Amino acid sequence: MFQDITMERLLELKDNGEMTVIDVRSPSEYKEATIPGSLNIPFFSDDERAEIGTLYKQVSKEAAKERGLEIVSKKLPSFVNEFSKIEGRKTVFCWRGGMRSRTTATVLDLMGIHVYRLTGGYRTYRNWVVEQLNNFEIHQKIYVLNGKTGSGKTKILHQLKKEGLPVLDLEGYANHRGSIFGQIGLEPHNQKTFDALLIQELFQHQNAPFLLFEGESKRIGKVLLPDFLVKKKEEGIQILIELPIEERIRHILEDYQPWEHKEMCLDAFLRIKKRIHTPIAKQIEEDLISENYASAVRLLLEFYYDPLYNYSTERYPDEQKITLKATNISEAAQLILDYLAVRQP
Repeated sequence: MFQDITMERLLELKDNGEMTVIDVRSPSEYKEATIPGSLNIPFFSDDERAEIGTLYKQVSKEAAKERGLEIVSKKLPSFVNEFSKIEGRKTVFCWRGGMRSRTTATVLDLMGIHVYRLTGGYRTYRNWVVEQLNNFEIHQKIYVLNGKTGSGKTKILHQLKKEGLPVLDLEGYANHRGSIFGQIGLEPHNQKTFDALLIQELFQHQNAPFLLFEGESKRIGKVLLPDFLVKKKEEGIQILIELPIEERIRHILEDYQPWEHKEMCLDAFLRIKKRIHTPIAKQIEEDLISENYASAVRLLLEFYYDPLYNYSTERYPDEQKITLKATNISEAAQLILDYLAVRQP
């Protein structure tokens, strides 16, 4: 018979690489939010789940069960085969540890494939994430990476993470670049996914001597940063990276590839157009329409983003910030490494 496993024990084994976690909910539920790193082997497809739900509400619980059994019986061999391919210990979960995960675990046990079932399902995990974020405290020293738009801050953070530094990639967790254009070419994450990725990384770095992350605003795309992180950002040492504007323009064009997202770029610009001096705004719009993107980016930087950045960084006292000038991303990352190396015990 299968065994239940607590959420705390599951996360411990998962983080140690000793447990594969499998979400048996429908593909749309899995896409909406799941336990980070889990696989999706759905018990029902989205259409099947909708059909059974309709029967449950409009006919009866028994009719829904009968239709569910009919659906599952037809695809049982392929369903079991998917699990047989996964080596090592396995845990399954559904929304609240109910019918889908219990039936999956029972069937697999009958076929000689042992799995655990997460007690309380995804709902228990989500409640745990919310509780942890509501009570989390950061005791490490905080370094905040700042730089004008296009300075390659995310790439710098990724390079520093490869060097072993304790980095929080907040834009990565949000899958959004943090500006009005930040969603272009991406599918932003919702709050549940962001929270799960954030708390996972916070626990992984809880014994690190410091944390490094980008100086984001309270909101990144669809998600909000927790208050404790915003507070720590304001108290942290602000590392200000300066790169030449030509390099910044090049980064923006490489990252956003506006020629592939012409309408989205124009729509995003129209949302901030009224905040820019009229002749400049008119020129930017003309450049976007005519696909003169380098000119549009330069004007956006000089007349919109750079003034906002200057305003946001000027409010920090001199003793709380350090300016590092570089010619490219690699040089900037090395300067940060050198800066932090002499400040750690």
